This record gives sequence, C-alpha cells and structure tokens, in this order.
Amino acid sequence: MRGLLLTSLATIAALATGAVALEAQPGSLIETPSLEKQVAAGALPPVGQRIPLEPQIVDLEAENKQPGRHGGELRMLMGKAKDTRMVTVYGYARLVVFTPDFKLKPDILKHVEVEEGRVFTLHLRPGHRWSDGHPFTAEDFRYYWEDMVKVKKLSRKGVPRQMRVGKEAPTFTLIDEHTVRYAWSKPNHAFLPWLAGARPPAIYRPAHYLKQFHIKHGDKDKIAKLVKTEGRRNWAELHFSRDRPYRADNPERPTLEPWVNVTPPPSERFVFKRNPYYHRIDKNGRQLPYVDRVVVNLGSVSMVPARTGSGEANLQARYIRFVNYTFLKKSEKRNNFSVKLWRTLKSSHKALYPNLNAKDEAWRTLLNDVRFRRALSLAVNRHEINQVIYYGLAKASNNTVFEDSPLFRPEYRTAWAQFDPKQANALLDEIGLTERDDDGTRLLPDGRPMEIIVDTAGESTEEADILELITDSWKQVGIKLFTRPSQRQVFRNRVYSGKAIMAMWAGLGNGLSNASMSPGAFAPTFKAQYNWPKWGTHTQTMGKKGQAPTLAAAQRLVALYRDWERATTEAEQTRIWHEILRINAEQVFTIGIVNATLHPIVASTDLVNVPEKGFYNWDPGAYFGIYKPDTFWFRTTQKSAAR
Repeated sequence: MRGLLLTSLATIAALATGAVALEAQPGSLIETPSLEKQVAAGALPPVGQRIPLEPQIVDLEAENKQPGRHGGELRMLMGKAKDTRMVTVYGYARLVVFTPDFKLKPDILKHVEVEEGRVFTLHLRPGHRWSDGHPFTAEDFRYYWEDMVKVKKLSRKGVPRQMRVGKEAPTFTLIDEHTVRYAWSKPNHAFLPWLAGARPPAIYRPAHYLKQFHIKHGDKDKIAKLVKTEGRRNWAELHFSRDRPYRADNPERPTLEPWVNVTPPPSERFVFKRNPYYHRIDKNGRQLPYVDRVVVNLGSVSMVPARTGSGEANLQARYIRFVNYTFLKKSEKRNNFSVKLWRTLKSSHKALYPNLNAKDEAWRTLLNDVRFRRALSLAVNRHEINQVIYYGLAKASNNTVFEDSPLFRPEYRTAWAQFDPKQANALLDEIGLTERDDDGTRLLPDGRPMEIIVDTAGESTEEADILELITDSWKQVGIKLFTRPSQRQVFRNRVYSGKAIMAMWAGLGNGLSNASMSPGAFAPTFKAQYNWPKWGTHTQTMGKKGQAPTLAAAQRLVALYRDWERATTEAEQTRIWHEILRINAEQVFTIGIVNATLHPIVASTDLVNVPEKGFYNWDPGAYFGIYKPDTFWFRTTQKSAAR
C-alpha cells in the first residue's frame, strides 16, 4: 500500500496514490526588495533561480490569511543564548509538518511514499538549495547516516530511538540524487511525527560544509590545527561545535529554515536574516518569508512580561503566562499590540508526579499503593484551583485527553478527580495510616509525620500558587505539603535518582491525541517521566539500564505500547489507546489538576496573519510553527517594498 503522507492509517489506505499533485509555479515571480541590490550586483541569482523547481506553494486563502508584502523586523525577547533555538522552532521548516488541524503534509520534501507503515521513500524538491546556495540533495542524508550516526565518536547514543523498531535500525538506501528510503521489517509509526517535530530531527546535514571538519573527508592537518587552537578534545568535538542546527548558533552553518542567524555568540542581541533560498512561496509569486529579519534580545526572564508590556517585542509568547494577561491587556493601546489567548494542549497544564521509583522505602511502598494515589487525587480541590488561578476558564481534569479528542471518554477525566476528603480519609484509613500526631498529621508506618515534599523547577509563581491551595486541601486528610524549588537540572536529577518523592511538572503528551499518535507518554517508555523514571529508562534502553516495572498495571502499559507499535490498523490502535487511558485513569499514576488553559500571545496590531485563536503547544505544534510565521507580515512597515 502506498499513500500520501497523513497521520491516519485509514486515510492513507483510502488515498492509495503515488506522488502528491503539485500546483504550477506562478508565472511571474516577485523579487524580494531587500535582496534586489545583491541580485543586481551578481552576488545572488534572481528569485527564479533560488527557489526549487517545484517550490512549496502556500495557499494563504485556504488558511484564512491575507497575501502580504516583504519587509519589517520581528522582535522577540528571550532569556538565554541557547534560546536562539526558538527561532528554529518557530520557523518550522521540516521534511514534513503538522497543519493547524494536526494532519501531516510534505514541506521540505516534495512527497513521501509509505508502504505498509514500514517503508518510507522520501522525494526531495529538485533545485532546492541550502541558505548558502549549495544544492540540497540525497548526499546530505547519506552523510548524516553513514558519516555521523554510524561513527561512534559523533553518535555516542547510536541510532535515534524514533528510528528504531525495538532493536532494529532502518535499512537506508540512497536511490538517486533526490530520493532516499528508510525501511524496517515492521511498522514504525513514530517516524513521520518525529520528522514533523518541534525540535528538528535533522536526519540530513549540510555535507558540503561539515565535511571539512570530518576526519574522513577533511584535511587532517587543518583539522588537527583547529582542534589545538580551539582547545577541543578531538575532531569529533570540533565537528559538533560547528553542527548545532537546533540552537542555530553558528552563522557559518547553512540552514533550510526561513531565517539565518548572522550573529556569532556570545551576544545579547541575535539577528536572523531571511534565507534567500527558502523553498516556500505564495500564490502571487513572492518568496517567503515576508519579514526580512528576526531580532532576539536577551535579558532577565523575570523582566520579559514588563518589557513586553512596554512594547519591546512585537511578537511574544515565551516567558509570559496567564497571570500576566491583565497587565498586558492594560498596555495594549499604549504600545500598539493586542493580546490573544490561545489554548494550551498539555493533557494537564500542571500535574503532580508521585515518584514510584523513590529511594525512600516507606514512601515508595505508599506511592506504589493505588489507594494512596487515589486518596491524594480525591484531596485536590480542582474547582477551587480553576476559579482562583484561572478565573474558571480552564477545565478541572485528570491528566488525560481533551473532550474534543476522538479518544475522549468522560470517565477518563473524572475518575478519582472529584473533591471528596471523606472518601480520601477512608482510603488512607484503609491502608492503615490511622496514627496521627498532636497536629492531626498522619504518621508513616515508621512513625515519621506524613510530610510530602513536592520538588519543582522553581520557574513559575503559578506552581507555587497551585501548591499552596493543595496544601490547604491536603491538611483536611492529615497530610502536610512542602515545596522544594531548585534549578531545572537539579530538579530533574533529584527525580531521576529517586531522591524526590513527588514532583510538579506539565502534564503528559498532547490533549488532542488521536489513535495514530504515540501513546508513549502514558506508559513507562522513557527516562524523562517523573512518575517512573527508572522504569521508563528500562524500556527506553531495551533493558540495559534502569529497572523493570514491578507493578502489574505498569507492565501492562509497556505491553500495550509495544502492541501499538506493531498495530497495522487504526481500529487496533484505537482499542489500545482506550485501554491505556483507562488504566491511567483508574491507577492515578499522575495527578492531573486542570487542562485546556489559556496562554497569552502578544502581537503588534500591524502584524498580519497571526491567528486570533490557536493552540500554543510544543509538540505537535512548535508553538507558532504550525501557523507559519514566514507568512506573518507588517501592514504599515516598509510600504515602499510593496509591488
């Protein structure tokens, strides 16, 4: 079976066609005004020679957008130098991309052929070029696979997890200059969504640029000299320093993204200029992006809301939160911006993660008892949290899918999620936790007071506000709650090592999941799961590290996840998803609080095509990415650029 690239197995089966039908290139292309001088001087070829022979033509009308003009500068505020990666996220040029309705479609790729969910043939766009003008070809895929992944010094972790089915790596075939193939013996449902991820998987590299730093291809004497001059440990570290596509911190490295960083670090201000060889155009013949430059100004994270309110940014979402909404609304007219509210997609905006792998034996025993987890959940007053912190605009819910997900069932949201201190107390008594101290705090079996310390990354006052309310409600069942904020990496290490008995973090996965999306976030499948990090590590490393799950329900979740990976029909995937969601709801492996929260988006009133309503989500979505920021344009900026 061959099919157009889509998320749904049923849709692929229904559209059993070969190549994607392409629109004809517009008859007259419009040169970008800011590039005209370079074209006239011969420093750049004209636009018709810069874009692929079959470019990606963006249908703005179909996306309810207005055709734009070139020019202008997007200004954003970030906290650290590594936040340059957010321009890569927002730019969202990927081999395949998610559309705003979360379907997959080719983007950098001309089209994809899928056979039985296990053989993927990728067709490139002839004439597509890197930002430095060098051809983008199958050689860039070969270089990544043969000269990077298969070289231990460059790929210590080996084949990426999403490119393995169990322990099986794909067979890579270079078919011709514009065609490559990846094949497995069994379906790999994770492959295409991974290619469309917020963090680009980059299974291709600019081989023509990186070969000079590779011991196999470059001048060994020059490489050795650079290693010594720059104080690198070896050639592999030198190669890595030149190749960080996610952070986009090397101005010399070519890219396929809409904007190219031209500022070497360190700096407090990074400038990204348009990629003159970008592969997308609009129907009027204008090469995207419309905006000429993206400028990222760094500073204190805590000051981003205030600086945004004073007009320093004309597109901002990072480092502002719902608690800033009222302040920002008051500044709209004065600084010529509007504040929109987009929905977040986490299955729970914030959630409590009982660490079932905690080192403390007494706590580990309790946390592995489903009655204890249920009692903790019943003692959370979600309605109060929603009213006090989110003005009643969110939805009290378990850590599960939204009601507009095709997988939603009401019991997934409400199981053990009503506020019922009486039932919570009864469950705690049933466990045998009947002894209390003079303050009414229950005692652990070893006599210690039942004081739960919740670790956080200390990045949000919102978390502190939620935990303060939970502190009050847990007192009603004889449990004290304390908060321990720390830096994110310290926080994670405490969870991974088992020193933390409970953590607060964002919820699992994507609240709008469908059956064709991976349910891995709801099962012990990877390390960065704060309720069972050692069990997740065990699955992720195929048993080489971590610990095998000891609870029967967790073991069942791993088995179901494996079944989903092997499933060949959407009906089978749907059945598996429902069992996974039912187990999670009944077992309360995480304690969800609210979901469907709103996130403020600040955009200049002169900036056109920023949706009034949208989803603000990391993956899938890439935050602004699914709405194509390369199609945003300024109504009143550089009017002389219009043609």
